[in-house]
Amino acid sequence: MEWMKAIEDAVTYIETHITEEIDTEAVARHVCISPFYFQKGFSILCGYTVAEYIRNRRLALAGTVNETQPHDILPSCGCLRFAVIL
Repeated sequence: MEWMKAIEDAVTYIETHITEEIDTEAVARHVCISPFYFQKGFSILCGYTVAEYIRNRRLALAGTVNETQPHDILPSCGCLRFAVIL
């Protein structure tokens, strides 16, 4: 049951900081689990890695932002921490 609570806390942390610079180590520190075991447990319980979850959430958010506020895609990419290659 502790792992489920840790994953729940991690997802809450990710959602709260989704527009900031965030990585697996920061999330693991937040839930007080070593990065190695956290990544392993997260992927076993969720079916994808922490990095994949963060990327997919940012992509979903970017799609929502552009759907509700049509404008240039570059500002959305920047605020969601995607690299823009011109």
